[in-house]
Amino acid sequence: MSASAGPARPAAGRGTRPAASPTFGTRAVLVPVKSFADAKTRLGEVMGEAARRALVQQMAERVLAAAAPLPVAVVCDDRDVAAWARQLGALVIWEPGRGLDGAVEAGIDRLGQMGVEHVTVAHGDLPLATGIGGLEAFDGVTLVPDRHGNGTNVIRVPVGCGFRFSYGPGSFERHQRECLRLGIPVRILHAPALAHDVDWPDDLAWAP
Repeated sequence: MSASAGPARPAAGRGTRPAASPTFGTRAVLVPVKSFADAKTRLGEVMGEAARRALVQQMAERVLAAAAPLPVAVVCDDRDVAAWARQLGALVIWEPGRGLDGAVEAGIDRLGQMGVEHVTVAHGDLPLATGIGGLEAFDGVTLVPDRHGNGTNVIRVPVGCGFRFSYGPGSFERHQRECLRLGIPVRILHAPALAHDVDWPDDLAWAP
């Protein structure tokens, strides 16, 4: 899907990187956001549709706020999500039909075309999220696992390194193997504020 980021930039010459966007600079946060109406349907066991949708949107807003002071882009394929993201000042990258892994990789490519060199990818379902935009710089890949050590809630990657995303159960181990495949240094951060995500009703019992 094409990004709604204004007019296309001229292609950079061979062997050069495009100049950094004055809006984005060299570091940015990318948040993949699914349709609010279709997200977290497992929570329907314990809450009504309106409450579930409100929770999903609230969590995503918290993640976008935690991206500060870095600029943030939302990759999505839903018009309501796109309108919501624009209202919050985020760049919208429109990527329909790619699935989560493909959408994230396309979003990173788009940011790279704007001159961004490091992208932090954060899921939109982190109800306690803080400090996403303040992760300490690292030349390799930074992985922030969920509290079970199974999924990967936040990943910071150098643009253009060829990292292949593989979300879903067991993604934390797969993403570590991907770093080994590429020969890229990996840093693992155990951050309580970023470790709690919401997929199941039991996940709703987070600390205030």
